[in-house]
Amino acid sequence: MNLPNKLTLLRIILIPVFIIVLMTGYYYISAVIFIVASATDALDGHIARKYNLITNFGKIMDPLADKLLVVSALICLVELGDVAGWMVIVILAREFTVTGLRAVAAAQGIVIAAGWSGKIKTVLQMIAVPALLLKNWPFVYVGIPFADIMLWASVIMTIVSGTEYVIKNKQVFKA
Repeated sequence: MNLPNKLTLLRIILIPVFIIVLMTGYYYISAVIFIVASATDALDGHIARKYNLITNFGKIMDPLADKLLVVSALICLVELGDVAGWMVIVILAREFTVTGLRAVAAAQGIVIAAGWSGKIKTVLQMIAVPALLLKNWPFVYVGIPFADIMLWASVIMTIVSGTEYVIKNKQVFKA
């Protein structure tokens, strides 16, 4: 197993650790774990592209690991009362829609590559979650609701990217 795939597995292994730490009330430690896990996403992709280590495992598991990490965090934050449930429903609906679209396309021999809007969505989510976990620190001291802005931006980008995927790939539904 190559290094990018090991980093993806590390991200998956960190998810239950993150959940346990967060749900026992250690917000700051859980934020550090989330940031480390998120950093493995950028690192594994960079290494895979730079050294031509792209594998089928990575193509499937890397985006799945991202989704599991973010959605796990957001569901925990709903449970803790820090995020509105409807926001997570919007995010989950987009993820199920795009994943389903990719599965139908794959059955037709079509590959739907990740677009920039989806990558921006993921980055915004990976910024929003630690900002929420850190209770908007350090922005709380200057009165900027950074965590809320990032959460709203990620929800809006979720809608935009989901709509973009459906529109750009509507031919998949016609087959």
